[in-house]
Amino acid sequence: MPFVRIDTLRAGPERLAALGRAVHDALTETIGIPSDDRFQVLTDHDGTSGTLRHDDYLGVHRDDGIAYVAITLRSGRTAAQKQALHRRIAELAHAYAGTEPRNVFVVLTENESAD
Repeated sequence: MPFVRIDTLRAGPERLAALGRAVHDALTETIGIPSDDRFQVLTDHDGTSGTLRHDDYLGVHRDDGIAYVAITLRSGRTAAQKQALHRRIAELAHAYAGTEPRNVFVVLTENESAD
C-alpha cells in the first residue's frame, strides 16, 4: 500500500489529477502495485497562501512547472525497480499532464510492516 503525495504550483485540477494517474500507473506497471491500491494526497499550491520552492540541482534546471512526488512504500524493491519507477513516472507525467521530465522530482521513502 504505497502512500503518495503530489504537490504542484498552479497546476489546476485536471493536470493534478493526470499526475496522480501517472504515478499510480507507474507504480502498477513497474513494481506490481495492485490497481485498486490507490492512496494519494494531491495538493495544488496557489503561489500566495502556499507555494513551492525549487532550485537547480545536479545541473537540472527546474521551473514553476515542478511536481514534487513523495512516495512511501514497503521496503524490498531493487535499485533497478526503483530506477524503472522513477523513469516511468517522468514518462507518464509528460504524456498525461504535459509535465517536463526535468520538473518531476520524486522522493521514495521505504518503511517496514510495523510502520
